[in-house]
Amino acid sequence: CRRVLVFPTGNNVNHLSMYLDVADAKSLPIGWSRSAQFSLAVINQLDSKHSVRKEVTHTFNSRESDWGFTSFMPLIDLYDPSKGYIVNDQCIIEAEVAVRKIVDYWNYDSKKETGYVGLKNQGATCYMNSLLQTLYHIPYFRKAVYHMPTVDTPSGSIPLALQSLFYRLQHGDNSISTKELTKSFGWDSYESFMQHDVQELNRVLCEKLEDKMKGTIVEGTIQKLFEGHHMNYIECIGVDYKSTRKESFYDLALDVKGCSDVYASFDKYVAVEMLDGDNKYQSEKYGLQDAKKGMLFIDFPPVLQLQLKRFEYDHARDIMVKINDRYEFPLQLDLDRDDGKYLSPEADRSVRNLYTLHSVLVHSGGVSGGHYYAFIRPTLSNQWYKFDDERVTKEDLKRALEEQYGGEEELPHTNPGLNMNPLKFTKYSNAYMLVYIRESDKEKIVCDLEETDINEDLKV
Repeated sequence: CRRVLVFPTGNNVNHLSMYLDVADAKSLPIGWSRSAQFSLAVINQLDSKHSVRKEVTHTFNSRESDWGFTSFMPLIDLYDPSKGYIVNDQCIIEAEVAVRKIVDYWNYDSKKETGYVGLKNQGATCYMNSLLQTLYHIPYFRKAVYHMPTVDTPSGSIPLALQSLFYRLQHGDNSISTKELTKSFGWDSYESFMQHDVQELNRVLCEKLEDKMKGTIVEGTIQKLFEGHHMNYIECIGVDYKSTRKESFYDLALDVKGCSDVYASFDKYVAVEMLDGDNKYQSEKYGLQDAKKGMLFIDFPPVLQLQLKRFEYDHARDIMVKINDRYEFPLQLDLDRDDGKYLSPEADRSVRNLYTLHSVLVHSGGVSGGHYYAFIRPTLSNQWYKFDDERVTKEDLKRALEEQYGGEEELPHTNPGLNMNPLKFTKYSNAYMLVYIRESDKEKIVCDLEETDINEDLKV
């Protein structure tokens, strides 16, 4: 039995607060749980297009028997007579609930069900967990980490802490703590965890490992895996002059807003800008000239990391916002398409830049917070897995791809009432980072690991 909890004057905030609640939660049997996708809506009685709807997915149990939105909509809008949310002292609230397949998570054994184990959440480290699982499941990376020389104490050594974590992920039966690793980062408080995001953590971690690998047998591993190069250029139109600059990258930040898919983002990335009129190019030799400015890729790395710009600064509103627009990404990504339009003249055309999707990192929630998890196919087989902190589950291709595009989803009304239009859910769960592996490098990257790769001290 379900009910909607409504706080008409807000739950200690100046917003309407609404939650879906399990009635009689205290009397639920031990181990009871239900995973549900649901939406709550306040109907606009003057124009249904302006109705406010929010959607979320949650697993309800006796400990978390209610879930929803503390800041559903501003009270100033709700109680404004001209807005149409309250008419004749009546407010119409709708709830749509879709219950997913029941899984007994109290007795669920990730290792037994999937062969993999999860990582414990320290309170605000789910973003780190999703990244660590992604890196761990790149065998070439894991092998290199195992071969790094280390000092004695994990808390003072990132290489040793990471080796220890990877070993326990590989051989453990239950979810693994990340406390030794975060200590090696110098993080010792909740505030430390909150001051980072995935892209920053990925870059900092790779830089530290790159530095620690210098002078060892695994020197250069980070560059070999993740480093690509692009060429920035300015080419004058009326005179024979061209300026170029080569730059390296470990990941690419792709626009989501205004782009329908990954290819549209790459098109935007290499789009040519005209420097003319009041914006002419000042060349050293020829003075002000009309010119073309752009960027093309010299080479792509074996492991391509794409950061999707889901979070942007809204100048008009002076706030950060999350872009939940629909954004598609393919299972196979061909960066040689249209006769190599993304490639610079000096690119090696004998290299086939065809990539297959390895992992999808997801953010569920809004700009002020949320939850992170990852869909990964460790061996690039057809079987996907969802790594959600302590829990690992088998998933299908649709869950990993299509359901992470974002945008809106339509569901029919079970009780249409005043509104015959289909319910539109904004999908607040969507991909924000993608990892692709180049087809021609698959065997090298998804390599076998031997027990001899692991330091004997880790096995104690």
